[in-house]
Amino acid sequence: MPRSNRPRRPATGKGAAAKSGPAGKTAGKKGNGEVPELDLERARAGIARRESAPDGEWMVRTMTARNAEKSYVCPGCFMAVPPGVAHLVVWKGDHLFGAAAGLAERRHWHTNCWASRSYRYR
Repeated sequence: MPRSNRPRRPATGKGAAAKSGPAGKTAGKKGNGEVPELDLERARAGIARRESAPDGEWMVRTMTARNAEKSYVCPGCFMAVPPGVAHLVVWKGDHLFGAAAGLAERRHWHTNCWASRSYRYR
């Protein structure tokens, strides 16, 4: 078996005390600090996706129930999106005055209202 595919040995025995740093953390090649655990919910919520529709390009970001702290009015049904309810944050991706103006005009939609919105112009 090639050397790089061998399983790593646990840090026990004579050499373990020399390799381990304060509080029993073992020193690795990249550094000797602990790696923080990845918060998957936060990582998924922070990424906006681009959606194309007949009424333009939209940037859509998922707001998890844990991160929803304020009350908003959904422009699809004009009902409240209360705190603690998962919903979508939507803004124009191709705003006439640029990306910053589109982001400033973002709206909070219920997920079902966004999925079933009408593209007809009134």
